[in-house]
Amino acid sequence: MAKTYSELIKLPTFKERYEYLRTGQIIGDSTFGSHRYLNQSFYRSPEWKAFRSRIIVRDNGCDLAHPDFEIHGQQAYVHHLNPITIEDILEHRKCVLDPENVITTTFLTHQAIHYGSDSLLPSLPVERAPNDTCPWRA
Repeated sequence: MAKTYSELIKLPTFKERYEYLRTGQIIGDSTFGSHRYLNQSFYRSPEWKAFRSRIIVRDNGCDLAHPDFEIHGQQAYVHHLNPITIEDILEHRKCVLDPENVITTTFLTHQAIHYGSDSLLPSLPVERAPNDTCPWRA
């Protein structure tokens, strides 16, 4: 089953979006192997850079396009929901530059998606209340 941006943004919480995307890879797994230069060359291309900018704007600069998780002070990444292959890049397949196949994320969220460590995920600030640090005044 292919993952889509349209399905992803229907999920209300950041955690649900993360779970939808999580791949469960193992650190050190080869993705492009000796052909890694191909995807690196692609990610430096003007075509990718323009596409990437459009996606970040579409997602309002938010991690996993969730409005409570704006990306500040760190680089935004654009993650492919369905992994791309060497052939996808070489044959200029639609999936590589398909807005339905990408989402904006941070480096740590991207790492969590690939390697399954939700400890890397951001969290919302704790709601504060009067005297919440002084339980004897409650």
